[in-house]
Amino acid sequence: MREVVLIDGVRTAVGRKGGYFAHYRADDLLADVLAELIARTSIPKQEVEDVIAGCVTQINEQGGNVARTAALIAGFPVAVPGVTIDRQCGSSQQAIHFAVQAIAAGDMDVVIAGGVESMTRSPMSANMGDVVPSERLTKQYEIVNQGISAEKIATKWEFTREQLDSYSFQSHQKAVRAIASGVFKSEIVPIEVTDKEGNKQTITVDEGPRKNTSLEALSMLKPVFQENGMITAGNASQMSDGASAVLLMSREKANALGLKPKARIIARTVVGSDPTFMLTGPIEATKRVLASAGLTIDDMDRYEVNEAFASVPLAWLADTKANPEKLNVNGGAIALGHPLGATGTKLMTSLLYELERSNGRYGLLAICEGMGMANATIIERLP
Repeated sequence: MREVVLIDGVRTAVGRKGGYFAHYRADDLLADVLAELIARTSIPKQEVEDVIAGCVTQINEQGGNVARTAALIAGFPVAVPGVTIDRQCGSSQQAIHFAVQAIAAGDMDVVIAGGVESMTRSPMSANMGDVVPSERLTKQYEIVNQGISAEKIATKWEFTREQLDSYSFQSHQKAVRAIASGVFKSEIVPIEVTDKEGNKQTITVDEGPRKNTSLEALSMLKPVFQENGMITAGNASQMSDGASAVLLMSREKANALGLKPKARIIARTVVGSDPTFMLTGPIEATKRVLASAGLTIDDMDRYEVNEAFASVPLAWLADTKANPEKLNVNGGAIALGHPLGATGTKLMTSLLYELERSNGRYGLLAICEGMGMANATIIERLP
């Protein structure tokens, strides 16, 4: 099997639902990151053999295979295909895995993996309409809202509301510090938007982090999913708009093109987990991917574990015995937002840049997914 390397990654800033990108089409947003990735790496667009993009709510501007339409908008030759996939919140992480498989097997040399989600213009579950789960499914499993799953996890691991809110507060604090120190500047492509009044603005900073939030403010929020529950809008990920992409290729192709990779893919996995406790998948995925790589959790220099809800990374920490100082060091989705289909390659991009910044070697990315699944990936930074 051939070695697969990561050349670079790029993302938009993440906008709040109804915020920065409320009047910006999702296909245009994805096209912008595709074009920026090509511009940064200076490879001919015809060298790209496929564009694989994650998107969860495939409707409206996100329907009709948004990977293909975005590639055409970005000026890729018509010979460059595209495919859109949905593995829920891990969709663009799965796009990375599919790209790696194609390259490692020798089917392709150069693939872009990315993702997009406008939760403003294509609200979550809008593609489902009034569909309810099959009775044949509900006879086997208790199918619940993800928020209820987060509540069940908090109860099972005996977390308190104070622990969930404290974790969330720290996510905002870390994100605010990261933005103030310019941590994300290199990975974000500026996007010029026009609001409904016709005013133009160039977006370069994530919209979600709140400088003025406090533990007191978070503690006053009411539970959203369950009476007397613990999950609130403050300890859950933010609904968001954004796009991201990474460029992958074989080591041989990188050498032929004169490109210096940032990292290589060490191991990858995807698992299924209990669809009722659907957000626990990153625990098993982490164990499997570490075993595949022949590494331990202590070997990892940074972990990105998606903050779907505060109970998810807290349960992951408790079970894996990972070092909390290495987890989501620049904040997570509670502060920075979770543009569903874009999150995987967004977090991979941030992980790439953070390993460079911290001079780390190994990085782990794990994301929980709807209906009980999770992807995990380990990368090694290349000097």
